[in-house]
Amino acid sequence: MESLAFNYNQILSVTMILFAIIDILGSIPIVIALRNKAGHIQSGKASIVALVLMILFLFVGEQMLKIIGLDVSSFAIAGSIVIFIIAMEMILGINLFKEEVSSSVSIVPLAFPLIAGSGTLTTLLSLKSEYATQNIIIGIMLNMLFVYIVLKNTIWLEKILGKTGLAVLRKAFGIILLAIAIKLFRHNTGL
Repeated sequence: MESLAFNYNQILSVTMILFAIIDILGSIPIVIALRNKAGHIQSGKASIVALVLMILFLFVGEQMLKIIGLDVSSFAIAGSIVIFIIAMEMILGINLFKEEVSSSVSIVPLAFPLIAGSGTLTTLLSLKSEYATQNIIIGIMLNMLFVYIVLKNTIWLEKILGKTGLAVLRKAFGIILLAIAIKLFRHNTGL
C-alpha cells in the first residue's frame, strides 16, 4: 500500500521532470503569439484548466482512454500532430489556428495541448508507477503556480525580449517544438 507521507525528494524529482516536459519558458514565444492573436490570455483560467486536466488524467487517464477505445500511444500521436502544427506556425509565420472566440485560446491550444499536452499527460502515467500520488500532485501544483506566473507576465517578458528577440526565439523554439512533436510521433509509432 502506498504511504501517505510526503517525500521531498520525490516532490523535487516530479517537479523537475514536469518542468522539463511542460517547458513553459520555451513556450513564451508561443504564448505571446497566442496573446497577440486573441487580444489577451486568461492566465488563471489556462492554469486551472491545465491543473484539473493533469490531476484528472493522473487518476483516470488510462481508464478513460480505454473506454473510448484509445491507447496512450494513439493519444500521444494526436498530441504530437497538434504540436507539429503549432511549430509550423512558428517557423513559417503562418496562422492555421483560427479562433473565433478570444477566450477559447486560453483553453485550446494553451491549456491543452501546450501546457497539459500528450507529453505531459503520458509522463504523468509513467510517473504514477514510480512515485506516490500525493507527491505527483504537489509537483503538478508547483508547476502550475510557475506557469501562472509566466503567463501573467508575458507583456513584461515581451518588452524585455523585444521584437527581434521574440522573432529569433519564436523560430528557435518552433524548431525545438517541431523536434519534440517528431520525437513523440516516432516514439509512439515505433518508427
